[in-house]
Amino acid sequence: MSTLPRTPEGAAGNRRGALTGHPGGTGMGQRNDITWHRRLVQWVLLLALWPLGAAAAAATQAHIAHDASYLPLAPQTSYLHDAGGAATVEDARRLLAEGRFAPLPDGDASFGFQTGAFWFRVNVVNGNPREQRWLLVQQYALSDRIDVYARYPDGHMVHHAGGDTFPFEQRSIRYRHPNFWLDLPSGQPVELLVRVQSQSSMQVPLFLYTPAAFAELSRDGQLGIGIYYGILLALFFYNLVLWLVLRDGSYFWYLFHITAFGLVLFTLNGLGFEYLWPHSTWLADKSVPLSVCLAQIGMQQFSRTFLDLNTRWRLGDRISKAIIAFFVLLGIAATQLPYHVATPIASAAVFPSIVWIAVITLMVVRTGYRPAKVFLLAWAMFLLGTGIFVALAFGLLPKTFLTEYGVQIGSALEMLLLSVALGYRYAALRNENERIVREAKNSLEEQVVSRTAELRQTMSELETAHHRLRESSRLDGLTDLYNRTHFREAFEHLLSQSRNSRRPISLLMIDLDHFKRINDTYGHLVGDDCLRCTSNTLAETLRPHGALLARFGGEEFIAALPGMGLGEASVVAEELRQALRAAPCRSGELEIAVSASIGVHCVDLEARDSLESALQVADQALYAAKAEGRDCVRTL
Repeated sequence: MSTLPRTPEGAAGNRRGALTGHPGGTGMGQRNDITWHRRLVQWVLLLALWPLGAAAAAATQAHIAHDASYLPLAPQTSYLHDAGGAATVEDARRLLAEGRFAPLPDGDASFGFQTGAFWFRVNVVNGNPREQRWLLVQQYALSDRIDVYARYPDGHMVHHAGGDTFPFEQRSIRYRHPNFWLDLPSGQPVELLVRVQSQSSMQVPLFLYTPAAFAELSRDGQLGIGIYYGILLALFFYNLVLWLVLRDGSYFWYLFHITAFGLVLFTLNGLGFEYLWPHSTWLADKSVPLSVCLAQIGMQQFSRTFLDLNTRWRLGDRISKAIIAFFVLLGIAATQLPYHVATPIASAAVFPSIVWIAVITLMVVRTGYRPAKVFLLAWAMFLLGTGIFVALAFGLLPKTFLTEYGVQIGSALEMLLLSVALGYRYAALRNENERIVREAKNSLEEQVVSRTAELRQTMSELETAHHRLRESSRLDGLTDLYNRTHFREAFEHLLSQSRNSRRPISLLMIDLDHFKRINDTYGHLVGDDCLRCTSNTLAETLRPHGALLARFGGEEFIAALPGMGLGEASVVAEELRQALRAAPCRSGELEIAVSASIGVHCVDLEARDSLESALQVADQALYAAKAEGRDCVRTL
């Protein structure tokens, strides 16, 4: 607050000339060019017009009754549109004296989206001796800057400034609408000049309240808002539970619609600036177009999913997607565009958007989809409320209780009916599913009986084939021993058992001596017979010891001996070597002697890579046996 008159931002320059009737600005050189004759003419005109200004002031005096607690100022308020937005308070007072101020049209201070600034003037005489301190409330939450100049009979002036461009805590009272404390001495006229400049819709309903009357007003207002948002919260959580249970996309987009539209009204009512971003004037400026875009995205997407537009009307679905894309791009652009550009576009786009939803709903109703009828009724309520909101924003309707809260009333009815429509839709889908299931059950009963036997037979054959396939994947095709892959898997299991029981386990690496000579001399078919014969001998010899035997590759075999240390495993290896020498292989009329070199190794149970390291050591032992003449057993 200041006791000196302050010049609003941008109050200098050439624009002032447009208000005063001079083509130039107010620079020092221009002032020197004005002759004393012109100054004399101006003073004469001011003196001549002063009685008219005084008469206008008397006609616009607002008298506060001795027992009054609040006073609407619109009936006694006159206004001036400063299109350039450059007039100072002195300019405004001079233009007032010239009779340039006019009464509010029909007492309504709603002008829609306008450029520049508006000045409002009213003379207030306080006839209530018990109340000297009054609160001036501008009952519209989205004005950017408000300057209030209170001029007292002794000539001193008090200046207040507020609006969305100031942090919320600078307000006289923490309330969603801009407000200013005024001292109004009893029986003394106080001239109020209010300058409002905003990129939002120009709506300036001014009221004076005593502290008690304002407390009652704020209490009633908060009660109404609490009831509205209580309805939204109840619908939100009810449908949230249904969405979590049913996982129907329509419920999710309904929740998105409720949340986004609740944010729109939270912003329009000034509650967002009061509770969510009181220190961010940037969000206070951008929240309106952003929240409107989010709400429209939610509405369009909810309508698409609820009406099954993709299957019922593909062209309409593509148009709805294009509308969604438009609002997505507009929302992104709104973060960079000035408020006076983004907000009118977003507000103007609301009406065709919801009209389009009414169109697609009518198209779907024509297809016989019954839930669309309830949806259409709900959307009619919202269409009416939103239409009133848009018309009020552009100054097409006066500001009354119905027009100010029409969007809340319409949206509350719409969301209640949409919740009913969702329930109706779910019931219709459930009945349709039950009918389909019932018909399918009746038509399939005979088929199920006749196909059960076939299915059982097929399952039995499949299980047998699966068992064979599993066994074939584990066995070597030539020798019917386990293959290398299965050996590794089975050995890991044996190794784990050995670690748990702390019992040793040993490996035998077996390689047939000079087997290439057999293939080269007698052919590979005879060599295959020798491999099969050898594998039989190995299996018969190792079976009593519980060994895990596998063909490792070519003429190499590997065996794991659980529970045996190096000494016991070496004895078994020697037994195996002698068994091979004693049982020559037969192939047709041929009888071929076979011998083997065997490497033995006891596995280190503490090593992490026990198998790989054990295979490497066993292989080294095998090569030692080969190096020492073959047909022998060696260890490392």
